[in-house]
Amino acid sequence: MDLMGKATELVGAAMVALRRKDAPDTQAIGTTPAIPQAKEQGIMTLKMPTATGWAKGQKPVAAPGLQVNAFASDLHHPRWVEVLPNGDVLVAESMQADRKPRSVMDHAMIATMRRARAVGVSANRVSLWRDKDGDGVAEIREVFVENQNQPFGMALVGDTFYLGNTDGILAFGYDHASGKIIGEGRRLVEFKPGGHWTRSLIASADGKRLYAGVGSLSNIGDEGMEAEEGRAAIWELDLETGNARIFAGGLRNPVGLAWEPNTDALWTVVNERDGLGDETPPDYLTSVRDGGFYGWPYCYWGQTVDDRVPQDAKLVASALQPDYALGGHTASLGLCWMPEGTLPGFGDGMVIGQHGSWNRSILSGYKLIFVPFADGKPSGPPRDILSGFLSEDEKKSYGRPVGVTVGPDGKSLLMADDVGDIIWRVSGA
Repeated sequence: MDLMGKATELVGAAMVALRRKDAPDTQAIGTTPAIPQAKEQGIMTLKMPTATGWAKGQKPVAAPGLQVNAFASDLHHPRWVEVLPNGDVLVAESMQADRKPRSVMDHAMIATMRRARAVGVSANRVSLWRDKDGDGVAEIREVFVENQNQPFGMALVGDTFYLGNTDGILAFGYDHASGKIIGEGRRLVEFKPGGHWTRSLIASADGKRLYAGVGSLSNIGDEGMEAEEGRAAIWELDLETGNARIFAGGLRNPVGLAWEPNTDALWTVVNERDGLGDETPPDYLTSVRDGGFYGWPYCYWGQTVDDRVPQDAKLVASALQPDYALGGHTASLGLCWMPEGTLPGFGDGMVIGQHGSWNRSILSGYKLIFVPFADGKPSGPPRDILSGFLSEDEKKSYGRPVGVTVGPDGKSLLMADDVGDIIWRVSGA
């Protein structure tokens, strides 16, 4: 480590120790969270465990009544999972590109991310995994598509496979007989790369529209709102006409997308802004209204104004309050709807992969959780499905949850772990 890196590490450690004394006792979680008053930090808290991966025989801790096993191993930073109608499991293997720092603070942040294996050389591929004998472990591994640009979200509609690269959505022909794509991808929509780079995808039930999550370039519009044009939003693409539009905005980093089947509402998990405290504001799970604005960067959790940002009173007045707080900086990324009967002891609800914090004095997230639903809305406190991704002293991370989906058998979950380089399978014990 160079002198600048050592200096920033020491300053960061001192700030973490100082702020740990003022950390709130409880997390801002639920439909009526207790969100502490914002405290502008100046120098942002930086705390990230060192990524070690899992020792031989070690695995996450499953909730009572559940068990967990490795469905697929030896991947290269698996981020997202998609199950095809024939039972094949697709995994997007990609990561944030490493780069030269632009400032002392940027140097510290990048060094922190490197230690967590969060930046590096991206595999830029989607791999295919097949559990032919149905024992919960994939025996067949193939390259489905490669030489992409930070691939992430995936969706199959009819005989077309859609892939969300960081710079746009591609469409490939798909042959159901062979289970392979046909030809080169055709670009349908272009997105600005950089910043929050993930591009999740989900198709409408009738297969006529495609939705994509596009995160902001910066924390709070640091490079001006012109640079944020078309970002911090969920896009809608009409697959018949090719027309694309912003479906909802003011969403700092909307990643996972899921349909709530009783109301047909689109839901997302959003990573909120940094630099205002351990629990301020919380990341959240919310339904997404067509034309809705959710506050970023001017305000959060409704009309709570962020004084660091030049204001737009009209947009603040229109800001919608999210449905359900998930705690500060949990980095909730993965999302899927899990119907009752998938796992024993769990009813209808949303499953969320929490990648875990890097910017608070007491770490948060690092879990796979379940939020119960009733009548189309969250109906209770979250429950752990998988935990044990962190060492007790918070110095090591064995894994980090990301994308999650219901398994091909309908009786399990598959979850990407981008530090352990594993796809974990959760099922009834």
